[in-house]
Amino acid sequence: MIQTLLFVALGGALGSALRYLVNVSLPRLMGHGFPYATMVVNVVGSFAMGVLVVVLAMKGGNRFAPFLMTGILGGFTTFSAFSLDAAKLWEAGEVTTAASYVVGTVVLGLAALFAGMAFARGFFA
Repeated sequence: MIQTLLFVALGGALGSALRYLVNVSLPRLMGHGFPYATMVVNVVGSFAMGVLVVVLAMKGGNRFAPFLMTGILGGFTTFSAFSLDAAKLWEAGEVTTAASYVVGTVVLGLAALFAGMAFARGFFA
């Protein structure tokens, strides 16, 4: 139990550091008017989750799930930040932008999850 907890903590630290790098670099590339960084980490994280859930199940690697899925992806993805970004846009009167951000993130995140699962099934089958 303690060893698993340490792996989750290590993964969380790595995922959070990766998220920080995206949060710092992406607005410099894309601009500051839209929360691209949060959307990107959630979509990429969803794709990675789709890949991992298939690969770990197919390869008998579920013992790595706490480190990879709970730790790294839990630290990397930012649903709470997503919610805050949407609320800020809404409260700033950017209702259309907020709605497109929410719908885009959810639809792209689900699409990325299914794409990751399909990719993994095709690649590892």
